Amino acid sequence: MTVIKRDGRWTVDFRYEGKRYRKKSPIDTQRGAKEYERLLLQRLMQGEPLTPQTAKSEESATAPTCQSFLREWLETYAKTNNKPSEIKSKELIIRCHLSPFFGKRRVSEIGVRELERFKSAQLSKGLSPKTINNQLSVLRRALRSAQEWDLIEVVPTIKWMKARRPDFDFLDFDEAERLFDATVREFRPMVATALKAGLRLGELLALRQTDVDLVNGQIFVKRSVWKKIFGTPKNGLSRRVPIPGSLVRILKDHRHLRGELLFCQEDGALLTRDMIKRVLPRACRRAGLNRTIQWHVLRHTFASHLVMRGEPLKVVQELLGHANIEATMIYAHLSESRLKQAVAKLDEPAPTPPGDGHYVVTRDRRMR
Repeated sequence: MTVIKRDGRWTVDFRYEGKRYRKKSPIDTQRGAKEYERLLLQRLMQGEPLTPQTAKSEESATAPTCQSFLREWLETYAKTNNKPSEIKSKELIIRCHLSPFFGKRRVSEIGVRELERFKSAQLSKGLSPKTINNQLSVLRRALRSAQEWDLIEVVPTIKWMKARRPDFDFLDFDEAERLFDATVREFRPMVATALKAGLRLGELLALRQTDVDLVNGQIFVKRSVWKKIFGTPKNGLSRRVPIPGSLVRILKDHRHLRGELLFCQEDGALLTRDMIKRVLPRACRRAGLNRTIQWHVLRHTFASHLVMRGEPLKVVQELLGHANIEATMIYAHLSESRLKQAVAKLDEPAPTPPGDGHYVVTRDRRMR
């Protein structure tokens, strides 16, 4: 009997009673392959054929625990494929929620029943359905990797919890003007860019002067920054955002020789979030607003103003850089006034048709 590496995978390869058996190990390590080999031999000695019916029990006996697998998955898959902020979020979900609940169970033992128990336990802690769905999303991606790595045969079906669409805050047209006027002069260009181009805070901080085309009136969003780590924008999607003339004029006046970053410290260094977290709350107080906001509200304001002015949600999606239209649908209700105006036109007098106005309606077409 022997275990070998074949095509990059640990494989058991042996003969029993004149018949050769060659199978890939569910655990792709030498130790896991040897354990799998002993399990196969034991089944053969007991007269149990290695049929598909035995696959689940073999899988269960050799699959790693959830705790060890999730730790490996975070180190291999997540750190290779995700942005630093996403890695941090996944690490927190695994450490605080998934590992404590599923930890000692084997990956192959996670089924629909265990998932429903997990949801019930999380609800009893007072967590919202949206938060629980986020945790389940991480678990599903990890289980897909387990399937791709031949640790499990199938990924269990996950029934998502019904989550209420999240509320969001935005400034109306007058509030946005008052906020801009009340912002300290140093940060007005940055506030204007958030209000008129809808960039995320990380995208604003990472914006370079060369990313702004003032001749053609557009901004190229190519990168974002999180805790001084530069990377691609969210979802890995770069985008081009046309900007209005008012913002072009503000950014022309803002041009400087301090460094490559558009918004930066006096010495050209990156602005930190601690430096800017009080900018908007102070501006809110000066503007007499009845609430305090942070930077993401300016992005919501940009999208809301577009929808309220009748722009299609698909256009707003492209400008915001959303990967799918579902994320943009939170603004859909703001277009209700435009819809009412469209329906009201049904009560207006019908337009006078050309010619004598007499039409004959046939099955296939209208003929005058």
